[in-house]
Amino acid sequence: MKPEITITACDLDRLEMLLAMPPNRGRSDLDGLRDELARATVVDTAPDHLITLSRRARFREETSGREYELTLAWPHEASAAEGKVSIFSPAGSALLGLSIGQQIDWQTPEGHAIRLTVLAVSPAG
Repeated sequence: MKPEITITACDLDRLEMLLAMPPNRGRSDLDGLRDELARATVVDTAPDHLITLSRRARFREETSGREYELTLAWPHEASAAEGKVSIFSPAGSALLGLSIGQQIDWQTPEGHAIRLTVLAVSPAG
């Protein structure tokens, strides 16, 4: 079962516009993001505890206890070296709209199942 997610109307509008552009329209690899947008609760203003585009979040991998930070980024701003994950990536679309305390089960590229817990959310900086 997927956790409830919330997104801002501004992020929704910008993402829908980006998804409708010719290079992205019809890309099946973006269906996960489209599904997330379709099921999200939409709000005018994002509360401080919500992962939105350009916000940095700290996570804990429950099995290992490892903690790390990521910033949810627009595709052209993504940078693994800077910890910026693209909203167009499966990880990015899965993180959009999560709040502090929520957990998500995730399949790593290597095929391992992990559970992530959102520990903190702050503006990107």
